[in-house]
Amino acid sequence: MTTDKSKRQPVGLVIEHLTKIFGGHVKAIDDISLTVQPGQMVSFLGPSGCGKTTTLNCIAGLESPDEGLIRVGDFVMTDTSRKLNLRPEERGLGMVFQSYALWPHMTVHDNVAFSMRLHKTPAPEIKRRVSEILELVGLGKFGDRYPFQLSGGQQQRVALARAVVTEPPLLLLDEPLSNLDAKVREQARVWLRGIQKRLGITTVYVTHDQAEALAMSDMIAVISQGKLVQYAPPTEVYENPASRFVAEFIGATSFLTGSLVERSGEWARVRLPQIGEVKLRADRGPRNAVHDWSPNVPVTVAIRSERVQVVHDGNGPSDNTFDVKVAESAYEGARWLHMVETPVGTLRLETLDAAPDHHLRLHLPPDSLFLVPE
Repeated sequence: MTTDKSKRQPVGLVIEHLTKIFGGHVKAIDDISLTVQPGQMVSFLGPSGCGKTTTLNCIAGLESPDEGLIRVGDFVMTDTSRKLNLRPEERGLGMVFQSYALWPHMTVHDNVAFSMRLHKTPAPEIKRRVSEILELVGLGKFGDRYPFQLSGGQQQRVALARAVVTEPPLLLLDEPLSNLDAKVREQARVWLRGIQKRLGITTVYVTHDQAEALAMSDMIAVISQGKLVQYAPPTEVYENPASRFVAEFIGATSFLTGSLVERSGEWARVRLPQIGEVKLRADRGPRNAVHDWSPNVPVTVAIRSERVQVVHDGNGPSDNTFDVKVAESAYEGARWLHMVETPVGTLRLETLDAAPDHHLRLHLPPDSLFLVPE
């Protein structure tokens, strides 16, 4: 078993015009095309029912698409134009399910060795590979234990070891961390990403957790209602969302309505009723946010609430600064979450301190604002 990515050549994944229709009319996947570069970790991100797991299942061969092509390296696994759709066992891919799907009557060693025995791998080779991969995932001394004797995090590691022990060309992960508690889940993100980088294996990761996708991915495929609405690196998805849906789904975003004053190069000024003019970046956010840059055109301003600054004791910039009334507050330990009322909408805000007298003075940094379609 080789665990050094420099000694193995990862391969890419190509999906072209993938479509899956259920019941003759429901498009679970609607013409999705994307390319995953060799060794990358790509997250399929979206709300429940958006089509991300169905897409993963088509890659795995668990679902048969109505149209499209799926290729891993030079190996075509699905091509509906040729009526080609290989069975899951013919694809040789690794997969970790949400439930881990471990055999309860088998030891950790035997769970990991299961697929190798199906392929009639010689016993000495099985012993060597299983031992090596268990060491890699931090379970070198757990080979004789049974799944019920392990924690959720340890079971997840066994499932991953089983998926990669045969050195598959592609690893598929279907929300593998969702059954872990919050603290263990955060630790598992770091551990799982580290293993993926060390193995150098091309990986597709399905999740509905935005923070998880941002922290773990080389690229994020945002899916909504079966459509691929943005495919870009995490920083691009966050800083320049392709649509209002992406802006709202990724990160803590609030929206205020106003009218355009002017645009000058990469900057614009917008008038918010009873607040005044605010300056913002005109070159960020969805490209179709504004079709007409004429004065007084109605616009919607998106605000990343984590970048809003609280002004204390009258200090701070005068531009993009205004007073608000706090409607609701919740203490979350490391921070306070506030819902503040403005004349043009409700703003979600996080601060380190409580809001004295239920009032705050806020500054909106210009680069924290961008326009989205109404």
